[in-house]
Amino acid sequence: MTQPLTTPDIAPGTGTTAVPGGEAPGTGSEAAPGTGDALPGTAVRHAAEDVPAVPDGLAAAVAPSIAHGPAAEPTGVISRFEEWARRTPQAPAVIDGEHTWTYRDLDTAAALVATALRDRVRPGDMVGVCLDRSAALVVTAVALARVGAVYLPLGPRPGERRTEAVTEDLDVVCLIGDPGVLPARHRAGELTPLPLPTEGSNAPAAPVAAFTDPGPGNVTRRAPEGALYAVLTSGSTGRPKAVAVAEPALSVALDWYRAETGLAPGDRQSLLIGVAFDPHLLELWAGLTSGAALVPAPDDVRWDSRVLSDWWRDAGVTVSVAATPTVEPLLDRPWPQDLKLRHLVVGGDRMRRRPGRDVTATVHNAYGPAEATVVATTYAMRGSEAEAGDAAPPPIGTPLPGVTVVVTGDDGRPVDRGQDGELRIGGHCLALGYLDPELTARRFAAPPQDVPLPGVDRLYRTGDRVRMTSDGSLEFLGRLDDQVKISGVRIEPAEVEAAFERDPAVRSAVVTVLRDESGHARLVAHVRPAADAPSAGDLLAAVRTWLPEQAVPSAVRLVDGYPLDANGKVDRAALAAEASAPGGPSAPADDLDGATAAERLVLATVRDLLGRPGTTLGDNFTDAGGTSVVAARLLAAVERETGVRLRAPELLRSPDLRSFAALLDERRDPRPAGA
Repeated sequence: MTQPLTTPDIAPGTGTTAVPGGEAPGTGSEAAPGTGDALPGTAVRHAAEDVPAVPDGLAAAVAPSIAHGPAAEPTGVISRFEEWARRTPQAPAVIDGEHTWTYRDLDTAAALVATALRDRVRPGDMVGVCLDRSAALVVTAVALARVGAVYLPLGPRPGERRTEAVTEDLDVVCLIGDPGVLPARHRAGELTPLPLPTEGSNAPAAPVAAFTDPGPGNVTRRAPEGALYAVLTSGSTGRPKAVAVAEPALSVALDWYRAETGLAPGDRQSLLIGVAFDPHLLELWAGLTSGAALVPAPDDVRWDSRVLSDWWRDAGVTVSVAATPTVEPLLDRPWPQDLKLRHLVVGGDRMRRRPGRDVTATVHNAYGPAEATVVATTYAMRGSEAEAGDAAPPPIGTPLPGVTVVVTGDDGRPVDRGQDGELRIGGHCLALGYLDPELTARRFAAPPQDVPLPGVDRLYRTGDRVRMTSDGSLEFLGRLDDQVKISGVRIEPAEVEAAFERDPAVRSAVVTVLRDESGHARLVAHVRPAADAPSAGDLLAAVRTWLPEQAVPSAVRLVDGYPLDANGKVDRAALAAEASAPGGPSAPADDLDGATAAERLVLATVRDLLGRPGTTLGDNFTDAGGTSVVAARLLAAVERETGVRLRAPELLRSPDLRSFAALLDERRDPRPAGA
C-alpha cells in the first residue's frame, strides 16, 4: 500500500510462526460465514517450513536483519472469479445502495464489454481506466483481464495534462470513461460506447472507450509481457512513472488476505480506496475471488471519518481497507459498537497509535509499495491484547507469505537486527518492474551472492528506513530520500516542482515539507516568479491539472531567491523554517472586523491546518489548498468546539469559507418555528 500493511511474527531460531493473540490467521471466532465453502487451490501455507533457522546462541546477538514469510505459491485471480460465477451465479457480487449485481450479472456484462473491445484491444495492450468506484469499474477490470489487456487505473477525474503526459509516454491504446473527463484529443477520437452499468452512486453516465492515434514522434513504452495491471507512482522527472504487476504476484497477496480475514460468501468487502491508487485492486479482486459482495463507497465517505463509520454500519461492511489518515480520527473517539466490521486493513501512512480496547475489529497495520504488489508486511492488533490503546506507534510487522525482507546498509548487505537500514523486498510479491527498463535496473537488483536468500533472485530497494527487532518484526522510521507521504500517497517533491515550472510565469520552484505537532505532513511551494508575478491561486489552479490531489501544495510562497547551503545547494531546511515562521504572510488587518464566532473559528482552523495565515473568509476551501484529509480534520474540529456536525459535501458546496461559517451559525442557532 504505498506505505505502511502484517502477518504472524517469525520466531527467530525456531522455523515456526508465532501468531499475535494466539490465533491462526483466518481461523477462530472471527471466521466469516461460509468459510468452509472456500475454493480449492489456495496455496498459502501458514507454517514457515521454508524459513532457515538461526543457529542457537546467535539469534539475540548477531542475527542478520532477514525475515521470510511463510511459504506460498502463486494461484489464479480471474479463474477464481469465474469459478465463483459458475458455483454461485445468483450470489451478490456488487451491492451499491438499492442496486445489486450478481456474479452472473458481472460475468455476462464483462463478456459483452470484452466483445466490444476485442477487435481493437489485444493481449498486452494498456487501457487507461477513468472510472470511479462502481459496478462499471468492477466489470471493466474483469473484462480487461479476460481480454488479456493491462488495466491502468487513472481515477475518475484525472487531470487533463497529467493524462496527456501519461498517454504520450506510455502505449495506451484507449481510455475508458465518460467523455467529459477525457482529454480533448481523446474526446475528438473514435468513441466506442461500452455496455457498462450506469446505475449507482459513482456510476458513469455514458461510458465509452476512446481511441486516438499517438502524437507524432512520441516514444511510448509497452507493459512487459505477463502484466495484469500497471499503476502510476510519483516520478522525479516531473512525469509519473508506471510499474507493472503480473497476476501471480497479486494472487499471493489475495491468498493471504482471504486467509487472514476469512473473507467468504456472505461477507461484504468495501470498495473504498481511490481508483488511482493500487490498494483498490486488493479490495476489488479480494471480493471477486472469495465469493463475497463488493460495496462501492460514496465519494463523501473519504472526507469524513464519522460518515465512514456510518457507511460501514448502514452498508453492512464486514471487511474493509482504508487509508491511515482516514481511520486515525476514529481511533481518537469511542469505537462504534454496532458495526459488523471484523477486519480493517489500514495503510498508506505511518500509524501513530494502537487501536483502543473498545475497537471490535482486528486492525492490520499494513505496509507495502506498489513495486511489491500493494502489501508486503503486516501487523495485526486486537482490542483484547495487553498493548491495546498504547500511544506508541505499532510496528509494520512481518512479511506476508512468499515475501522476504532484508534491512541493509549502504553496501547492500544485511545489518544486524536492531540496527537501522534500508528495507529491501524480494519474493513472489515483486512487480515485473517499471515500464522504463533503466529505472527497473536501478531499483530491482540481484542480492549479494554470499547472502543466503533461498528462492529470491531480485530485491526491490524501497528507499524506506526501518529497523528489524529481535523477533523479526519491522519498525518504520521514515524515508531515506526526498520522497514524502502525503495522505497515504508517495510524493516526489521534484515532480511537484516540475509541475509549477511548466508555467511560463514561473522561473523556478522548490517544494518543502512541513509537519505539524502530530506529524502530519503538508507541502509548501516556494516559487520564484518570472517578470509578471502570478497569484498563488492561479498557480495552484494550474498545477492541479498535472498532479493528484495529495501532491497539490497547501501553500505557495513567492520568493525573490533561495537560501543556499555551504555546498551551494538550495537550503531546503532554511526555506521550511521561513515558511513556518510566525512572521510569514498574514491576513488583512480588517479581515475579521465584525466576524461572527463561527467565522473566527472556521478561519482560524483552516489557517492552522493549511499553514496559510493569509487565508481569508472569501477564499474557497479547495482553492486555498484544502484536501479530503484537511476537510476531515476541519469538520472534526468544528464538531469538537461547537457540537455541530457538518458533512463534507456541505463544505465542498460552499463557495467560500464565509458561507460555510454561515451554515455553522445556522445550525448552532436554528430559528424558532414560524420565525
